[in-house]
This record gives sequence, structure tokens and C-alpha cells, in this order.
Amino acid sequence: MSLPQVVSREQWLEARRQLLVREKELTRARDALNADRRRLPMVRVDKPYVFEGPRGTASLADLFDGRRQLVVQHVMFDPSWDDACQSCSASIDELSAGLIAHLNVRETSFALVSRAPLAKIEDYRARRGWSYPWYSSQGTDFNYDFHVTLDGSVAPVEFNYRTADELKRAGMDWVLEGSCEMPGYSCFLRDGDAIYHTYSTFARGTEQLGGSYGVLDWTALGRQEAWEEPKGRVEKPHGADPSFTD
Repeated sequence: MSLPQVVSREQWLEARRQLLVREKELTRARDALNADRRRLPMVRVDKPYVFEGPRGTASLADLFDGRRQLVVQHVMFDPSWDDACQSCSASIDELSAGLIAHLNVRETSFALVSRAPLAKIEDYRARRGWSYPWYSSQGTDFNYDFHVTLDGSVAPVEFNYRTADELKRAGMDWVLEGSCEMPGYSCFLRDGDAIYHTYSTFARGTEQLGGSYGVLDWTALGRQEAWEEPKGRVEKPHGADPSFTD
């Protein structure tokens, strides 16, 4: 692997300033996108999903654990497997008690859901040393309804908002063969007794996590900070350092 070019401090500073312009453009574009995501319409969830967890059966409302928002990580774990997907497992390894606590402070719960039976989930979780809430959706339509288990014999195949025909044209015929598990994240909002699906992300969209702010940016309520302006324009946070700029 080649190393960066060696230059003088003055040359480095000029190159860094040019890169900073592009970084600011990306930051502003990301903030505008996050604002549009918060304004995304939502869909009421009326189907009574029943999950299996360490403390028995649980409804989708129970997964909120009393908070207003819920983020579900769809962990690839087919009922016939003994271990969950290694890529999903790597992402769970990067979760932390601090990240979960920061989400909870902002009225957001985080849970893992897989189609594997609870006994396999509990065995794998014990072997990995994890303590995060993890539920089995086996026997429910949950994975099919949120397009992370693809099986045309059960439900019309859709992945990353592409239909079966669109997937074929994109050269992804392999996801149409038999049953296939896929990764993803879904966000939900609770308003009284009503639950709404606000957002889901799949494929490379799942790589955008990046700490609690990255997770909160997927949600309808966002980071819940005073400087989140509705039209996506970045303003200086109240009490911020005078040197703060966007």
C-alpha cells in the first residue's frame, strides 16, 4: 500500500483547507438529509407481532420499554443456523453500554431481532458475552413484512426498496432463490398506544451507524437538540464554543 506524498507544512495546509471546503459541503448535505428524514411520512403498525424474549413473550410495544422510539437491528440468523451472521455479529461487538444509555436518555430503545429460535439466540449471545435485548421473531411475519427475510413462497420479495423484477435487472437474482436472510435497521415511533414505522435502512445504508448520533439521525425525533432547525440549516448550538462553525 502506497503512503501519502510528503510535502511542506505550507503545502499540507493548502491541501487541508481545500479538503475542509468539501467536508463542510458534506456536513451541510448530511444535515439537510437528516432533516428530510425526520419529515419522512410514517405508517401505522397494526399487526400484533409477538416475539419471544428472555422474560417470555413480548409485543412490539414491549420492545419500546416505555420509551417513545425504538430502533431494531435485524440480525441475520436463520433458524437452521447455529451462529448469527459474522458481519452482523461484528456490528453487535461494536455496541456499548454507553451508546445504549445515550439513546435511552433521548427516549430511544434499541433491540436486536432475529428469526432464529430463542434457545439458539440465547446460546449464541452467551458465547459472545452480550447482554443487549435480543428477541426471536420466529413464527411471525415480522421479518417478511420488514423485508429482511426474503422468500417468494411466503411474501412478495422486496429488498432495499427494489421489487423482484428490479432485483433481477440489477443482477441480484440470488436473493430470489429460496429463503434468504438480509441485514437492516428499522425505526419506530410510539404516540400513545399507536405505533408507527418511520424508517428502515438496508445494504450499505447500515454502515452509517457511527455512535448514538448516527443512530438518532435515523429516527423521527432526531438528536432532540435545540439547534436542529426544521429546514435542515445548521445553527450554532446554544452555549457552544465561539469557534463553532458548520
